Amino acid sequence: MKGDIMKQDIKIKGMTCASCVARIERALGKEEGVREVRVNLATEKAIVDYDPEIVDTEKIYDKIRFLGYEPAEKPEEDKAVEIDIEGMTCASCVARIEKGLSSFPRVKRAHVNLATEKCFVETEDGDVDSLIEKIESLGYKARRSNPVQELKQKKGEGAGRLILASVLTLPLLAGMVFMVAGINAPLFHIPWFQLIFAAPVQFIGGLPFYRKAWHSVRSLSPGMDLLIAMGTTTAFLYSIYNGFFRSVDGNGHELYFETSAMIITLVLLGKYLENRAKGKTTQAIRKLIGMAPKTALVETEDGRLETRRIEEIVPGDHLIVRPGERVPADGHILEGASTVDESMLTGESLPVEKAQGDRVTGGTVNGTGSLKVEADRVGKDTVLAHIIRIVEEAQGTKAPVQKLADRVAAHFVPAVLGIALFTFLGWLLFQGNTSHGLIASVSVLVIACPCALGLATPTALMVGMGKGAEWGVLVRNGESLERLKDIDAMVFDKTGTLTTGSIRVSSAVSIKDYPEEKFLAYSASAEAFSEHPFARAVVDFASEKGVELPRAEKFSAEPGQGVCVMIQGKEVRVGRAGYVPVAYLAEEIDKAREEAAARGDSVVFTSVDGDVVGLISFSDQLKKEAGRVLKRLKERGIESYMITGDNEKTARAVGEKLGIPSDRIFSRVMPGEKAKKIEELRQKGRVVAMVGDGINDAPALATAHVGLAMGSGTDVAMETGDVVLMNGRLETLLHALDLSRLTMRKIRQNLFWAFVYNTLGIPLAALGLLQPIIAGGAMAFSSVSVVSNSLSLKRARRPKEESI
Repeated sequence: MKGDIMKQDIKIKGMTCASCVARIERALGKEEGVREVRVNLATEKAIVDYDPEIVDTEKIYDKIRFLGYEPAEKPEEDKAVEIDIEGMTCASCVARIEKGLSSFPRVKRAHVNLATEKCFVETEDGDVDSLIEKIESLGYKARRSNPVQELKQKKGEGAGRLILASVLTLPLLAGMVFMVAGINAPLFHIPWFQLIFAAPVQFIGGLPFYRKAWHSVRSLSPGMDLLIAMGTTTAFLYSIYNGFFRSVDGNGHELYFETSAMIITLVLLGKYLENRAKGKTTQAIRKLIGMAPKTALVETEDGRLETRRIEEIVPGDHLIVRPGERVPADGHILEGASTVDESMLTGESLPVEKAQGDRVTGGTVNGTGSLKVEADRVGKDTVLAHIIRIVEEAQGTKAPVQKLADRVAAHFVPAVLGIALFTFLGWLLFQGNTSHGLIASVSVLVIACPCALGLATPTALMVGMGKGAEWGVLVRNGESLERLKDIDAMVFDKTGTLTTGSIRVSSAVSIKDYPEEKFLAYSASAEAFSEHPFARAVVDFASEKGVELPRAEKFSAEPGQGVCVMIQGKEVRVGRAGYVPVAYLAEEIDKAREEAAARGDSVVFTSVDGDVVGLISFSDQLKKEAGRVLKRLKERGIESYMITGDNEKTARAVGEKLGIPSDRIFSRVMPGEKAKKIEELRQKGRVVAMVGDGINDAPALATAHVGLAMGSGTDVAMETGDVVLMNGRLETLLHALDLSRLTMRKIRQNLFWAFVYNTLGIPLAALGLLQPIIAGGAMAFSSVSVVSNSLSLKRARRPKEESI
């Protein structure tokens, strides 16, 4: 019987390159009871899945120490808490909750997203109950987010209250229409008649505004609800005073019951439409969640097939995936061959051929063949779950452009209250007209709309990042998305980014009188201990030639330089010039080096006891789209740079093929030095993006203004990049730039209209040029217009490959 699988996060010191990663994963993976090992060089962390009944953590730690690394107990980290909040209406609500949560001594950061109605809190103790209690004390409903629960669209929210208000407002609206049209309908103008219809609208339809207004006053954080409550209550009470306590003049009662009722009804309608629109901004997440299968067909140990809920699947289970079904979990194929639609992962619609030994990703769609898959990662550890987490977290971040709106929103409502007071006093002092002053003040209160300011940025970010997920572009935060549009220098790592990464031996030349087979045997035997792509290519090349490898001992490696072993009592080195002494080279070796440099091939030398005995050159084909993409970047005013560990001649040969000038090529750069080159460009005032695979260039990705990691859903790429290009194709880089440009354009449009609306609307209302009903309607639909503008991003189409 299988034991419960436990997960241990281990911080590891002393790792320097991808070889270290492979070494730890290989050694720990051989330990009995260890189910899976994932080592991340960038974060210096290993995640080990193990059976505690077979192996304990101390044995795992001892094994890491035996390999020459130092494991450290995982330090206590800040806990990230996600809370769903109901009842927020404007940017002032956001500021109120953030201020309230930030007052907790153990809260490091609190960020509230009005569009998603979520709160993200970094806290030292993870005490969710206290946070929820605080939010509820401010007048909102709160609960812990459930990441597994499917998102539901809030289509019906507030519908009952809206219907009630609409039905009761119709007679009041009819009375106003009759009066304007000159139709005699005295019943509709009797104060008691209007009060009977207006009171339920005011105190039942408007109850949410009163509740939130009261809480906002208690917390000294006034918001939109206070403005609505004050404006409509003023009109309502003034109507009662005029209708029941003031003598009637020749013009009859001066009543504004229809004004207060219409404002509440219009605002409720606006909120209803806004919630429907906001629900559509989360469609990308719902679509991703919908890709996760609910059940899986499992082959038991005795060969029976049984259907299990996806939550019951564990690593090691054998899953049967029939044609047309979605793959239930990440794993590798044990039997069968088929094509798999990986568009949800890469954005590419063309199916990918899969056979025995190939990896498949949960959520992708099987084609016409039947597959038996062994589950490797399940549940929240799958690539799909990781993508959903990244998109959700990214949609909850703020872009720097939002800071201005936040600053305005923090002082907006108090300023509007002041303007409303001065409006009333102005009309009273200069016109002597209490009625006009009161109505103008009500117009000022109800037309002011901090909602549009609060929704301008987050709704556009949500739609933009959801669109990015469809295009195979995962953006980790709003700041990176905003920065992308300003990039003027793009630095590319050569291997695996500009090239295919499929390293092959193009030539192997030994000196005269030294057997080629022996040269290859020594070279491959030394490289067999390394996980470097060059090393694997040498071993594969020797295997194809049928060369037998002698035993090698005392392996050592220097990252970015080469390897050294002892074979039959002789020191054998394979690596770059410098690591291997190349002061003197035989004529045939020197000639082979020149030819390799002219082709743009990389080379390593093999020495035996200090004497160079041969040279191996490697070819790595440029990606077919590389030159085309760099040309498009140039047209956009972005300079392309290339960074590589190759020698200058080889690097220039590659650069020439791509059209990169020699002064923008950094050659002989070791992995640890890439970040320095990025920093040098930054010091020159450039806005720099670094494009790499995230494996040995994590520091450079972190140093750049924006780090773009290429990778088909690999853990390393997802952890190290600000932006992850899921399909590894360079065209996706242009899609990321387009996404940034389109999203930021929508944000600027939203902010412009939000500011213009308030800047023009409030003065017009103060001057008495806008009736309260018109002001209320304008306020209600300003938020709807902002959200609708953001939703127009969903119509954006990714450029076809041939047009790039």
